[in-house]
Amino acid sequence: MIHEQLPRTRHLPPISTTPLRLLRPIIRAGFQRRWNVRLTGVEHVPPGAHVVASNHLGLMDGPLLAAYHPAPLHALTKQEMFNGIPGAVLRATGQISLDRWSADPGAIKASLRVLRDGGVVGVYPEGGRGNGEFDQIRAGAAYLALVTGAPVLPLAIFGTRTPGGHTNSRPPRGAAIDFVYGAPITIDPVPFPRTQEQIRHATAFLHEALRAHLDAARALTGRELPGPLPTESPSPTDSIKEHIDD
Repeated sequence: MIHEQLPRTRHLPPISTTPLRLLRPIIRAGFQRRWNVRLTGVEHVPPGAHVVASNHLGLMDGPLLAAYHPAPLHALTKQEMFNGIPGAVLRATGQISLDRWSADPGAIKASLRVLRDGGVVGVYPEGGRGNGEFDQIRAGAAYLALVTGAPVLPLAIFGTRTPGGHTNSRPPRGAAIDFVYGAPITIDPVPFPRTQEQIRHATAFLHEALRAHLDAARALTGRELPGPLPTESPSPTDSIKEHIDD
C-alpha cells in the first residue's frame, strides 16, 4: 500500500475537505465584494494530487488561495497562526501546522498523507512573507514531489500587498488581485532512501522553474511585485485601527 512507503503515513487520519468545501463559496463571495480577484491559467491545474508552490507577499495570500484554488487545498501554515479563533478555523478547514524554525516531520507526513490520498497541498517555498520574488526557496515542495511524484503547480500572486505595506496589511477595497498559474513542474519520484544531494538538485531545479514562471506571469499581466518589506513593523494599535476602520 502507498501509505506503507517511507515515510509511512498509514497511521495518520485522513484530513477532511468537507468543511472547506462548504465554506469556500461563502468566503469567495465576501472576498469578491471587496476585491477584484482574477485567476489566469486555471487550465494548468491538474486533476488529483498536486503541490501548489506560491510566492508569498502578505496576510491575505493564504485565505485567498484556500478560497479560490479550483480544488480544496491544505496549506502548510506557520504554527503561530493556530491560536484562538483563527487557529480553530485553520484546524476545521484542514490546514497543516508547520514549525518554520526547525525540522517538522509531523507537517511533512501530514502533507504526504494528503497527497497520497489524492489531495492538494499548498506550500510557500520562500518560507514566509516577503517580496515574493522567489529569491531563495526551501526544500519542502521539492521533497514532497520527490517522495510522491505529485506535480508541482507554480503560482504567482500579485496585488495582495501594496508597495511599502507591511506583511499584515490588506489591499485597499476594489484592488485587483491576480493569481497566475503555470504549467505543472514534474520532479521524478525517488525511492527511499533519498540523499541530500538528490533533494538539493530537485530544489534547485524547482527554484529555477518558479523564477521562470514568475517572469512569465509578470509579462502576461504587466504587474509588478510590491518590493521589499518596510523596515519597521506596525504597532499593535495600528493593526487594530486598520481592522476597525474597515
